[in-house]
Amino acid sequence: MAGAASAQPLSPNPLAIWVVSDGRAGIENQALGLAEAVQRLTPAEITIKHIRWRPIFDRLPSALKTPAMLASAPPIAPWPDLWIATGRATLPLSTRVKAWSGDKTFVVQTQDPRWANDRYDLIVAPAHDGLSGDNVFEITGSPHRITPQRIAQAAPAFADRIVPLPYPRIAVLIGGKSKAFDLPPAHAADLADQIADAVRASGGALMLTFSRRTPDAAKAVMTARLSDLPGWIWDGTGENPLFGFLHFADHILVTEDSANMAAEAASTGKPVHVLPMIPLKAGDKFARLHDDLQSRGATRPFDGKLDGWSYEPLAETDRAARAVLEAMRTR
Repeated sequence: MAGAASAQPLSPNPLAIWVVSDGRAGIENQALGLAEAVQRLTPAEITIKHIRWRPIFDRLPSALKTPAMLASAPPIAPWPDLWIATGRATLPLSTRVKAWSGDKTFVVQTQDPRWANDRYDLIVAPAHDGLSGDNVFEITGSPHRITPQRIAQAAPAFADRIVPLPYPRIAVLIGGKSKAFDLPPAHAADLADQIADAVRASGGALMLTFSRRTPDAAKAVMTARLSDLPGWIWDGTGENPLFGFLHFADHILVTEDSANMAAEAASTGKPVHVLPMIPLKAGDKFARLHDDLQSRGATRPFDGKLDGWSYEPLAETDRAARAVLEAMRTR
């Protein structure tokens, strides 16, 4: 299917793709990553659109929202060939754009919309959400922008800081508090001690980055306990070195709270060790994701050791892009 998609463009002109979200990086990158994957398969021009509702209307049910309630500029013709949207803010428009475009626009929604699921041409949904339907295409994790090529292109900007570090280089991606997990200071300290022991035993170096959700107290305690190790703890200033960390890493440690971080790390083909968090509620969603990643040989629970293994890197965003183009051809 990949060869067919890349060899036979849908039209003689580049595909017009709109990437639609509320502008938050974690949300936008899902739609943008899928759009970029489509662009790798067929000529395309990508335009980013941000959807924001006036505060007084933001909490209204999607069915009641109209373009007149937008704080951002409403989308207008000429309509794109492909509309890829992510997030609750986009739903009132995603369900209407097909009619506005005279059925020209093919509408893709990522994540589980949880509303009017039959009104999108295709839903690219994480398999661990358990969504089903004739228009549902399941992938492991969510679409993202990380590819081996993108990581390699970004890496030279960080080489001066990373190349002198001793092997093995251990990238550590720390998440934070969410509806399902927490990272209190005591647990953060325990994780830091386990990480420090593993790095010291290996004789290697640490490359650590925190997420926007990492609590300040957890960040402070982990930084204090790990700062004497060879390596780099990114403090949030300057360009984010995440891609450099992933490129130069021999091992990747990632907290279990983020489906995106785990799936993105698994796209590198490098051993991904999953760090436990404090669960806030019972649920099978994350368990299903981590079972999936383990069954693919990508991840293992962190046991304090830095054993290595190999597996076929996940390329789920590319697989979803092929499904989008195939669905557009057969519509």
